[in-house]
Amino acid sequence: MLFDTDIFIWAQRGNLKAAKLINLTSERFISLITYMEFIEGAKDKKQLQLNQSFLKSLNFQTLPLTQNIGHRAAIYVEQFALSHSMRSADALIAATACEHQLPLATANAKHYRHLSDLTLQILKP
Repeated sequence: MLFDTDIFIWAQRGNLKAAKLINLTSERFISLITYMEFIEGAKDKKQLQLNQSFLKSLNFQTLPLTQNIGHRAAIYVEQFALSHSMRSADALIAATACEHQLPLATANAKHYRHLSDLTLQILKP
């Protein structure tokens, strides 16, 4: 399963549903964009180290951006930027999930519902 950044935020806030979803998933993936968002969200060096340790200790694998992911994300933005406020980071995360045929775990379903080729695992915190 590919995890959206918001799942980590919920887990760090102590949300048991987010923690359970992570713990019950045997193969854990994130996109490079998710990795960067999670690292950018650190308030200081201590939290940066905690975020990195969190990902490493739970064996999250970071999937790189590829030409196909970039192409698919660009199409998503072209099709849905105006109608659904699709942003580039969300498009890249969704494209990564689709290209790797992975469901996307997210609590932000509204960001992705309009993508018919994406399988969602929606967290309701």
